[in-house]
Amino acid sequence: MPSAAYKVRVTKDELVFSSGHFITFDGDHCERIHGHNYRVAVEVDGPLDANDYVVDFIALRDMTRNLVNELDHRMLLPGESPRIRVAVEGPNTVARYEDRFWSFPSDECVVLPLANTTAELLAHYLGVRLLADMKTRGWADPQAIRVEVEECFGQSAEVQLIP
Repeated sequence: MPSAAYKVRVTKDELVFSSGHFITFDGDHCERIHGHNYRVAVEVDGPLDANDYVVDFIALRDMTRNLVNELDHRMLLPGESPRIRVAVEGPNTVARYEDRFWSFPSDECVVLPLANTTAELLAHYLGVRLLADMKTRGWADPQAIRVEVEECFGQSAEVQLIP
């Protein structure tokens, strides 16, 4: 009998989030604020369990949707950027880059543990959070998890995490 490798993939219309962001690049450039209608897809590799699942599609979808909902209609700010300083000032969260600054109502922001709010690092963030959620549920570690974050049609980034 041939050997087999299994994976599941979820990507649904409900795994989307609309968010604002800006990134720094080339050492001394900072984009203007803009936004995307992001789409997320998740793949999990692993052996079959007692139910003949790699993981439960519905549970994986729901876990991903919960994370996506945390980012939806928010300003995404990098909490670990060496160039953008983020601080809470009264009811607002202020981001500073050189002589520029932006002030947002704090409840409309998500300060992420990232150096930059690129699609690559957003995918990594979501993957790490999904692995933690899987562990909390008592699931076995998968062989690998891949998370794709699409900023717009034809423009996406993917990360593969191997626990």
